[in-house]
Amino acid sequence: MKRYLNITGLLLALSAALPANATKAGEWNVQKEEIRSNWQIQSSAKAGSDGTMLSGANATTKGWYAATVPGSILGSLVNDGIYKDIFYGRNLEKIPESLFNVPWWYRTTFTVGTPSAGQVYRLRFNGISYRADIWLNGKKIASSDTLQGSFRQFVLEVTPYIRKGTNVLALEVTRAGAGELSVGFVDWNPEPADHNMGIWRDVELLGSGPVSIAEPFVETQVDTATLDHAAITISARLHNHSGQRMSGELRGMIGNTVAFSQQVTIPPYTSKEIRFTPSRFPQLKMDHPRLWWVHTLGKPNLYDLHLQFYAGKALSDNNYLRFGIREVSDYITKEGHRGFRLNGKKILVKGGGWTDPMFLNATPAYESAGIDYAVHMNLNAIRMEGFWGHDQHIYDLCDEKGILIMAGFSCQWEWSNLMKTKDDQYSAIITPEQNDIAAGSWQDQVIWLRNHPSIFLWLYGSDKWPRPTLEKRYLDILKKYDPTRPSVSSAAEHTSVLTGPSAVKMRGPYDYVPPMYWYADTTHGGAFGFNTETGPGPEIPVLESLKKMIPNDSIWPIGSAWMYHAARGAFHNLTAYNRAMDNRLGAPKDLEDYLRKAQYLNYEGMRAMYEAFEANRFRATGIIQWMYNASWPKLWWQLYDYYLMPTGAFYGAQSANEPLHISYNYGNNSIDAMNNTSAVANGLSAEVRVFDFDMKPVFHQTISLHSLPAQATKQVVTLPSDLNVSTTWFLDLRLYNTTHQLISTNFYVLSTRHDELDEAKSNWYITPQSQYADLTMLQQLPMVTLDKRVSVTQQGGNTRVTVKLKNPTKQLAFMVYLDLKDKTRDASVTPVFWGENYFTLLPGEERTISGYCHSADLHGDAAEVTVGGWNVK
Repeated sequence: MKRYLNITGLLLALSAALPANATKAGEWNVQKEEIRSNWQIQSSAKAGSDGTMLSGANATTKGWYAATVPGSILGSLVNDGIYKDIFYGRNLEKIPESLFNVPWWYRTTFTVGTPSAGQVYRLRFNGISYRADIWLNGKKIASSDTLQGSFRQFVLEVTPYIRKGTNVLALEVTRAGAGELSVGFVDWNPEPADHNMGIWRDVELLGSGPVSIAEPFVETQVDTATLDHAAITISARLHNHSGQRMSGELRGMIGNTVAFSQQVTIPPYTSKEIRFTPSRFPQLKMDHPRLWWVHTLGKPNLYDLHLQFYAGKALSDNNYLRFGIREVSDYITKEGHRGFRLNGKKILVKGGGWTDPMFLNATPAYESAGIDYAVHMNLNAIRMEGFWGHDQHIYDLCDEKGILIMAGFSCQWEWSNLMKTKDDQYSAIITPEQNDIAAGSWQDQVIWLRNHPSIFLWLYGSDKWPRPTLEKRYLDILKKYDPTRPSVSSAAEHTSVLTGPSAVKMRGPYDYVPPMYWYADTTHGGAFGFNTETGPGPEIPVLESLKKMIPNDSIWPIGSAWMYHAARGAFHNLTAYNRAMDNRLGAPKDLEDYLRKAQYLNYEGMRAMYEAFEANRFRATGIIQWMYNASWPKLWWQLYDYYLMPTGAFYGAQSANEPLHISYNYGNNSIDAMNNTSAVANGLSAEVRVFDFDMKPVFHQTISLHSLPAQATKQVVTLPSDLNVSTTWFLDLRLYNTTHQLISTNFYVLSTRHDELDEAKSNWYITPQSQYADLTMLQQLPMVTLDKRVSVTQQGGNTRVTVKLKNPTKQLAFMVYLDLKDKTRDASVTPVFWGENYFTLLPGEERTISGYCHSADLHGDAAEVTVGGWNVK
């Protein structure tokens, strides 16, 4: 088992000419460079397996494909146009898996200047799926007997093999086999033919002098009683790559004000951890710190840390990172549920389950759109099941935007049907080799990501939990490398012999349930405890997106072409969803009717889920919508679709999570006012109106709320039980500030016939219904035409749109939908950020809606707004 393949002896020879302390400033090339260009790929069936030849300067690569790194091999072939319209219809399944039964080659070139005496070069591989043999300039530098594991990270010292000018790097990559701990998408989408094979994370060339800096770590402690004091501990590991004892100075700077340094001596070919503690360095005790908060409770303040090691007067290496001063902790409620605190304050975690695209090729723009969407929906968290992200960009975004991250392993490794090997009560990680890969992966990921303040929880089990011997290894790694944040053994309810109950739940549902479920259910996924993954199932996209995945001749009626884009396993259908639509809203007469009803179900269901958890905070401590985004074009589990188009669920979540909110409580027929901010809200008033279906007023009351505490819910009024209403009736809610400005509006369609649950038939993914609410009168709403005025302005890099709408009729304008179009392409612009959407206008009502998109997503002055809705022409 060799990792560096006899590099040590070669380094001894190189270091003989190195003085104990270099004196010439700027002598060494200090760099960190991602190797992203010039990559090519080819199957070993065509290229052969002679790594010495293929990594030679004169090797021919005629007929090779251009490769995208990071990303999967199949993703590169799609980018090259080998496979077209990959997600249209069933094209994905036409790609033969046999193409990837053999290894594939990656090859690239990079250049370096003339190395100085003592110059050190390393190659860092952050993620290869699944194993690789590696050659550099005709020499094999690593072998697949040790370089394996999709989540392992490897740093190879390559100084003896680097040459001035052009260098050739070649990797022979083999995909994961049965029982190997690789990247996977579980039942979220079809398995791609290459099984996510490739260089899926970045490759870096690291240059330094004889001493390099690695594994920097910032630990922060906050005086949570006052929030006015903090203590910072900083550590880093110094590596002496030379054969001589090296002396020098490790210097650090926080921002432009806090400086610290330490003299260090390191024996030959060894490493040493250097620590700066507040007790030894009082400047690391900080008064009036700018704390890191989630964006809904404060500002996500960040600090810059710069570390440098000087050997004499010469810079040998440097390292830069951003960190936040914050403290996270967990607690257990009296009911036995786990909750979390940020800087000593309880926080209701509200988020969704993130996934990367199927070909592991997320762009910075795609990730930025996703995190901006989370902020726009007033969510405060995402869950990564698996350490997603091909680099740290998405973590940086969450740090900067104030979004919490639950980071942990995937259930891909826990089930025999996914691993293709046996499993047991713990997982399919059974053999010593599997356990070593799992523990090594855990250590690599923790060290790689631990400086991000956004990560508030390490979740080292998903559906199951690790066997005690493996869990102990995980815990020892956390104790050594990151004791600063909580960890939990499982996303489901399991009891570890080492750490006790997980105290979180994963009881479903994952399929359609009515809005009242979240209030009424007290045994499964309802609004109590911390639900690590759940949701009301399908979230059907809009027509424009559907047409990109389903052929025109199959788009209506719903058939197998639709089901190919459903989830897998128990979710390869729309049965419960469509049954609810038929019974609650009426059977759809055509595709347009189906889609308007689908967006209503999406909006109504998602809004109620988040509202229920807010209504029950902090008996309810957290909710993660399953899922947040889409790994491919699909019908299930998404707040916005693969093409970044929001669904009705997106706007339902946005409404429910707004800073100050007024909502209907399906559990007790009352009205709740909610403060989702960190500040007391004073002088609020609420207006509650009930209308019969013909818009006849039935109930009207205005209530002064006086003071609404921070992160609190207050019951405003209970609706009378004897309202004289039609079978389908309407509830209009308004919340005003001290100057009577409207700050929250919410509209509900309710029925005298209630949804009822058949809880005796509940299973792990759904609670069926025994009775459905009757909202079918909505089909009788007459068509209306709205008055519209649109203004478009440019502000920075954004195109801002203001839409003034008026309903001039005596009828309801229901589920009004604004679509921002690029009129030169006749296509919707995404990402798009509307202040609200799928809203309702009462007769005679006027409303102004603002939104924006990035100007780069438009073709010049091409913005156009179209207006539609349930009954809007």
